[in-house]
Amino acid sequence: MLRFEVSVEDLLRSRFALSPALDLCLLLRSLAGHGRPLPQAWATRLRPAFERLRRETELDAALALQAPQGGPNFVAPPPRGLNQTWADDLATIRATPLEAARHEIAANATGPSARDPRVRTVLDSPDAVSRIAEAMDRAWHELLAADWPQLRAICERDVVHRVGVIGEHGWATTIESLHPGIAWRAGGIEIGFLRGGTLQLAGDGLLVIPSVFVGHVAAHMEDPWPRTLIYSARGTAALWDEQETRPQPDALTALVGRARARLLLALDAPASTSHLARSLTMAPGAVGDHLAILRGAGLLVRARSGRSVLYRRTPLGEALVGGTG
Repeated sequence: MLRFEVSVEDLLRSRFALSPALDLCLLLRSLAGHGRPLPQAWATRLRPAFERLRRETELDAALALQAPQGGPNFVAPPPRGLNQTWADDLATIRATPLEAARHEIAANATGPSARDPRVRTVLDSPDAVSRIAEAMDRAWHELLAADWPQLRAICERDVVHRVGVIGEHGWATTIESLHPGIAWRAGGIEIGFLRGGTLQLAGDGLLVIPSVFVGHVAAHMEDPWPRTLIYSARGTAALWDEQETRPQPDALTALVGRARARLLLALDAPASTSHLARSLTMAPGAVGDHLAILRGAGLLVRARSGRSVLYRRTPLGEALVGGTG
């Protein structure tokens, strides 16, 4: 079991973040057959480019550092917040001192693939960091960049939902809602299916990261990362359904139209126009027009949250989606 001891100071310092580099590493593990299996449609679409990158770039060297349970920190540096970008991560990766990278390479490149002569040449070279960074940059742009706005929107919406749960029920309920195997007991967070013993957050708080590629829940427990929980974002299951959205009831589609049915179904948690547009790959203007019509019909309400305007379903909208109206 893994247990995080949590103080009041830790609660004040706990925060959410996004990690493009971590999601790239998780995607690469999946494509290499070491991580969460991808839906068939995603695997079919991405695998040709993945195999080509393995031939054309030093990607095999980056893959040799990845294991089912983790990889080196220098290729997935800890994120600073919700505005983290791949450019931020790439700059940090490229700035890694060679000696620090060599230490992590020695600790992680222990499998059969690391003994391949072509891979070994890269890992032992004086420019190993820049060569691995270049391969990961190519992988980002050819495998993940096109989907990232939609995936990021799913994670951002998840954070909006979790912050709402914190406001209404507190951190304990929020943490337990991340996965059925997580419990808040006696001033600590207990995760029965992870190993690691008891760790103190020591006033630094907990970093909480939603991801669309993590299977259930993962944890970072060693420096330079803060103590971290990575969990599967709400909406991931619908994305993996290989459908545009969740199945749409014929009656709802017939009543309000296909686009408005998609929006109503997507609003199982409050979301802004831009979040909905990115996650559903719709034009922001069209989303705004449809939301105005749904709001005028009494199916949605809106409220300002910081700099965003969030829409949510009314009881009438909930009843219509649930088929109880």
